Amino acid sequence: MAFRSPPPGGRLVPQSRLARLARIGSAAAGVSGNMLVQGTGRLLRGQAPALSDLLLTPANITRVTDELARLRGAAMKLGQLVSMDAGRSLPPELAAIMARLRNAAEPMPEAQLRAVLDANWGAGWHEQLAEFHFEPMAAASIGEVHRAKTHDGRVLAIKVQYPGVRESIESDVDNVGTLLRLTGLVPSGIDTRPLLAEAKRQLREEADYRSEARYLQSFAALLGSDDAFVVPALVPEFSTDTVLAMQFVDSVPIETLDNASQATCDRVAAKLIELFLRELFEFGLMQTDPNFANYRFQPESGRIVLLDFGASRAFAPELVARFKRLLQAGLEGDRTAAKQAMLDIGILENGHPRIFEVSVLVMVDTIFQAIRSADPFDFADSSLVEKLENQGRALTERRDALRAPPADVLFLQRKLGGLFLLATRLKARVPLAQMLQDYADR
Repeated sequence: MAFRSPPPGGRLVPQSRLARLARIGSAAAGVSGNMLVQGTGRLLRGQAPALSDLLLTPANITRVTDELARLRGAAMKLGQLVSMDAGRSLPPELAAIMARLRNAAEPMPEAQLRAVLDANWGAGWHEQLAEFHFEPMAAASIGEVHRAKTHDGRVLAIKVQYPGVRESIESDVDNVGTLLRLTGLVPSGIDTRPLLAEAKRQLREEADYRSEARYLQSFAALLGSDDAFVVPALVPEFSTDTVLAMQFVDSVPIETLDNASQATCDRVAAKLIELFLRELFEFGLMQTDPNFANYRFQPESGRIVLLDFGASRAFAPELVARFKRLLQAGLEGDRTAAKQAMLDIGILENGHPRIFEVSVLVMVDTIFQAIRSADPFDFADSSLVEKLENQGRALTERRDALRAPPADVLFLQRKLGGLFLLATRLKARVPLAQMLQDYADR
C-alpha cells in the first residue's frame, strides 16, 4: 500500500465529555477575563462600558471560535450555523472572525486517524487498499475526507468522523448554547430550547453515516436522469457507522466560478435554485446544509457535483402544500392569503403584536415585488438586501415579539440564505419569476 503521510501537525479531537466541557469552560473564562480587563480600562478612562460592547470584541470572538474549531463536532457545527445567520448583523471585523468557523477545521493527527480506521476497518485494513492519503482533502465540523485508491483502480473519497462526536452531541449543544448566549450572539428574549432540541436531533442524524449513505443513494436515484448534477456513488464495502466511502469525483470549488463567464454563472445558479424547488415541491426531501463546500463544479462537463447529504430533511406533504400557498399568494400579491399561509406554517402567530405582523408582511411584499419583475433577478444588485436589512431592524427592536421559528422554517430559511449568498457571489442573473410561477401553477 502507498502511504502518503501529512506534514507534522494537527490537534487531537477532545473525546471525553469532561475534556470537551473543559475547553468550553476555558473559552467562557477567557471571555469573562477579557470583559473584566476591558471594562476596568474603560472605567479608568471615564467611559461607561456597555455589556454588549464588552462581549462582542475581536479578542472574545477569536477565543470562542478557536475553541469551537478545536472541539469540532456539534460544537463547531452549531457555531457555524450561528455565524452564517449573524454574519451580516455583526461589525465587519467580527463577521470576518466568525467566518473562520465556515472554513476548514484543523485535521486530526495521523495517529488518531489510524486509530479510528483500525476501529472501523480492522487492523489489517492497509492490505485492502492500494493507496491512502493521510493528509485530508477537506476537514470540517463532523469529520474529514481522505483520498484512497482500491486495488482495482477505483479512486475513493473516504469521510472519517472525528472520535467522540456522536457521544458528545447532547452536552456540546447545551454547553455551546450557553456560551453563545454569554457572548451576546443570541438575543436573550428568544427561547432557544426547541431549536437546541432540533439541533441535537439533526446532528445525531448527521453523525449517523449509515443514514447519510441512504440519503446519498436516494438523491442519486432522484437525480439520476438529470445531467446537470453528479452525485457520487456509495462504496458500501468501506462504509460503516462512522466512515463513509464514496466515488471520488474530480471537480473544483464552486466559488471559483466567480471568474467564469456570465452565462456559466447564470446557468449554475439557476440549476441550484431549480434543485431547491424540486427538493421542496417534488421530492419532499432536501439537503439543508448551505455550506459552499457541498457544491463543486466540473469545468469539462459543466456539471454540478453535490456532496454531504447528512443534513437531509424530509418535509411533510401538508407543510409543502402550505409553502406552495405562500408562494402563490406572494406571486399574486395577495397579502391576506400570504398572512394565512404564514400563520399555517408558523412564521406568524396570532399572539404577535400588530406592528410585528405588519413588518413581516411588508418584508414578504418587498421580496416578491423584486421577484415578480419580468426581467431576470440580478443577484449582484444589493438594493433588495439593503431594503430588507432596514425593514428587519424594526423587527429586531421588538424583542418582546421575537420567537424562535419552527425548525422546518429555520432549515428552509438557512438553505435559501445559502443559495442567495452563492448566487450573489457568482453575480448571477436568474429568471426567478418564471421559475417560481412554474411551480406555483403545478
